[in-house]
Amino acid sequence: MKPELRAVRFFLAADDIVRIAPFGDGNVNDTYCVTLASGEQRILQRINPAVFPDPMAVIGNMLVVTEHLRRFPPRDPGRETPFRTPLLYPGRSGYAFRDRDGSAWRMMELITGARTCRTITSPGQARETGRMLGLFHSQLRTLDPQSLVDTLPGFHDTNSYLHRYDRVRSEPRRHIPEPDRFCDLAVEKGRDRVNLLTERRDRLSHGIIHGDPKMDNFLFDQSCETIVSLIDLDTVRPGLLLHDLGDALRSCCNRAGEAPDKPGDAGFDPGLYAAWLEGYLSTAGGLLTDEDKKSVVDGAMLITFELGLRFYTDYLAGNRYFKVSYPEQNLRRARTQFHLAESIDRQRDRLAAVFTDLTAAGKK
Repeated sequence: MKPELRAVRFFLAADDIVRIAPFGDGNVNDTYCVTLASGEQRILQRINPAVFPDPMAVIGNMLVVTEHLRRFPPRDPGRETPFRTPLLYPGRSGYAFRDRDGSAWRMMELITGARTCRTITSPGQARETGRMLGLFHSQLRTLDPQSLVDTLPGFHDTNSYLHRYDRVRSEPRRHIPEPDRFCDLAVEKGRDRVNLLTERRDRLSHGIIHGDPKMDNFLFDQSCETIVSLIDLDTVRPGLLLHDLGDALRSCCNRAGEAPDKPGDAGFDPGLYAAWLEGYLSTAGGLLTDEDKKSVVDGAMLITFELGLRFYTDYLAGNRYFKVSYPEQNLRRARTQFHLAESIDRQRDRLAAVFTDLTAAGKK
């Protein structure tokens, strides 16, 4: 029996199941859409044990966070559309099915009437995305960080990713791809910057972060103007707020998207950056320290470099972590992120001035 069939029968009676089909194109987990006899659809997802060493803890964290957000939902006086928190469905004995390979499966609500917008096309969308991440951070300030398990030790430790790259890069190259000169040069250029945030850590704001606030994880209504949910809570954990800000800015402010036809088309848009920050500051500006405000550009550049480094290392290692549909996909992803990091670096002074202007305007 296929593993998705074993899992779905933990959550549903056989007579309730009409169809199971692959869903989405995530880089890590296996996701299916389950259609019930009633016509309702739900999400069935396998948490990859090769990525998450304790997949049961991932589900436990999600239960803690979603329960907190249902009790204290993010509220914005200027919004009419309520924020929806994905519901976890229990099975025969708990909220997780543990399969024979060590993976864990969960069943979640499919939020209907919502859509993803892979790229930002207007300042309004950027502002909305920043505002909703700010609300998410604000609401989780009242959740005890000790109630969460660190599901990915070393996550966002850029220095450790660099050490892994060095190990993989030094391995004999027999049956794995040859290195890429552009990516090699990008890594060497960024090598001296991997500790930019670590050196300031004591002066930066800590809180419960999403961990992966890219555009794919914000669900918009059909107009693609109002966000109705923030999904994929696998990496929710205590951390630096700047890690979330940097990752969200990296994803939202690149009009070319995560997978442009030409990686060199990736570029960081200052106008979208300004709108995104305006949204975030309107709901969570009080969470940021003075050092955070000085370090936003560094945070965006560093997270972009870090992701490019992870993609490139995975490509050199034989695509063991991120899913690929063709052998060079992780190389293409890496080139995109390294081009984006270069774009941020070239505009450093301009981007810093944008933040200064926004904070000065807020004080008037």
